[in-house]
Amino acid sequence: MTDQITTDPSKPAQRMRAGSMSLTVGPWIVAAVALMLMPYIFTSNSALTIMNQMWITVVFALAYNMLLGQGGMLSFGHAVYAGVGGFACMHIMNNSDLFASFPLPVLPIFGGLFGMGLAMIVGAFSTRSAGTVFAMISLGVGELIAACSVIIVAFFGGEEGVSGDRTYAMPFFGNEFLQQIDVYYLTSFWVLLSAILMYLWSRTPVGRMANAVRDNPERAEFLGYSARWVRFYSFVASGFFAGVAGGLFAINYEILTEENLNTASSGVILLVTFLGGVGFFFGPIIGAIVFTLVQTVLSLQTELWAFYAGSLFLATVMFFPGGLAGLMMMHVPVFRLGKMKMLLLPYAKTLIPAAIGILGLCCLVEMTFHYRHAATGDHEMTLFWTTFDSHTLMPWIIAAAITAVGLGIAKMTAPALKEAWDEANTAGGTS
Repeated sequence: MTDQITTDPSKPAQRMRAGSMSLTVGPWIVAAVALMLMPYIFTSNSALTIMNQMWITVVFALAYNMLLGQGGMLSFGHAVYAGVGGFACMHIMNNSDLFASFPLPVLPIFGGLFGMGLAMIVGAFSTRSAGTVFAMISLGVGELIAACSVIIVAFFGGEEGVSGDRTYAMPFFGNEFLQQIDVYYLTSFWVLLSAILMYLWSRTPVGRMANAVRDNPERAEFLGYSARWVRFYSFVASGFFAGVAGGLFAINYEILTEENLNTASSGVILLVTFLGGVGFFFGPIIGAIVFTLVQTVLSLQTELWAFYAGSLFLATVMFFPGGLAGLMMMHVPVFRLGKMKMLLLPYAKTLIPAAIGILGLCCLVEMTFHYRHAATGDHEMTLFWTTFDSHTLMPWIIAAAITAVGLGIAKMTAPALKEAWDEANTAGGTS
């Protein structure tokens, strides 16, 4: 059947590719329903806390992606805008008369306004150029404000930070947000609203021109657009939503410290965004979910969670520059050609042994760490529900054999996987 030149309104796929806004509501409805149902699936307070942290990271990562992914501005100090917004919200909490005059769900707006105000000040001189100059200015501003956090005690609270109580706000339809489930739904509302607004921003002329300035600022200037002002508007908008994330953090944890705006926090959000994929709007969402799970769930199982997170980030940058979202989108042409079945068996032959080999390698890493850092006389350790003596030779031989065999099989079957991949991406032939 030949392809139609014009768009057929009766075919949803064609309407979506043609840019029809009538179908873009679907994913947001699915997201809203999922956010509403997740507390019924994961009912514990610890799960709710993890999900709250996850959604806050999603807002922050999407805000950062407005700079990096859409505007091409690499920032090493973007946590200061979330931090300043969060600290401002904490001071509003501590002002009992002001805080009692409005409901708690409005508080993130104030965080966003403070983050936007700081972004306007910094963006006035930092967005004159992009690239290395912008990155170094962002790093300098981040270090400066982080240093001020232990000097300007009146605002940042020094080393102890600033704490507050969210229950002092005016009740919202009788709800004082005493329970974690209440905070979850408040955070979910803001993550959905912020994601929708940031997506709509990416569809505006300013958002479109941010892509043009990112790719070719000289051509954008030639067309009559000021690259500086486009970067400035994107920077200010990103600062606003970063401040919203800071406000949500203040509501959820009721305390902010210097750690919320230092360079380490800025590095984490850079890692999260790259891990998910800066070239796609939903990339930071995936990165935030994966990183939060690694940071919370995996950290309960091993002290080396940061090592595994860094290894995952390094592997992503080296082998999948498009991030996890890019890896997913690589399969869209295969689905459209109807050849996904051709990859199932090659994937199983390569990825399953590779996963087993990686688990064996992780065993060697964990055994080495236990051997070097365990207390004197503590020879027993538990991995994958198996307890053994890490100071005997047999566990090392078994872990090394699993690693070698698994990775060896994956290397042997990789050429066949590449051939299947090339055939699956070629039009025509059998599916």
